[in-house]
Amino acid sequence: MGTVTTPMADAELFDLLSWMSPAWPIGAFAHSGGLEWAVEAGHVTDRESTCEWICALIEHGAIRNDIVLFTHAWRAAKAGDARRLEEIAELALASQAGHERRLESTAQGAAFIRIARSASGVAGFGRMIEASGQSEPAYPVVAATLFACRDIDFTRALTAWLHGAVSNLVSAAQRLVPLGQTDGQLVLRDCRPVVLCAVEDARALPSGDPFEALGGCTLVADLGCMAHETQYTRLFRT
Repeated sequence: MGTVTTPMADAELFDLLSWMSPAWPIGAFAHSGGLEWAVEAGHVTDRESTCEWICALIEHGAIRNDIVLFTHAWRAAKAGDARRLEEIAELALASQAGHERRLESTAQGAAFIRIARSASGVAGFGRMIEASGQSEPAYPVVAATLFACRDIDFTRALTAWLHGAVSNLVSAAQRLVPLGQTDGQLVLRDCRPVVLCAVEDARALPSGDPFEALGGCTLVADLGCMAHETQYTRLFRT
């Protein structure tokens, strides 16, 4: 039998797809990012409003801030700068607007670390996490750390991570709105230009203090995450 060789780029792509797969057990299916409240309140009612809600989060809301944190975390991990990574991780926790946003990020972050230590095969990841002292790990920070330690290109890494974030919201919308399978895929398709534009913008972020790039103007979405805590009936943790 002949020897089968796998180009490195293909191996990196395989790993990236594995880590962003729904089969990667971080519990993303249990979170809706406040979308459950948005549906109950009547802000999200169909395919169009679902797409608008998700795109607003990418361009102006919580996901945009996650993009900033992911970008700076990837750069710090790539440079092997554990102290810088620790500062970004602390900022990620401090920037969460409410208990459920923090819960969503840290629950997935902690699960990501557990499975990555066991199944990623990237030895440097565990060392970088320990050196940066992340006791309450934020999901975008730890994901960026793994991708950087695996030497995955930034554009590819952030695109995959955003695809995963959007896909999870689409999956939640299919259960909550509800949306059919075709409408769900159309929402994902319609989010593509916004995602790709966000990745390009992230590439151009200055390398200074990430705090200066954080912000947002999706007040209803942030308040919705807080309101979800006392919602009478809930399918999702957030």
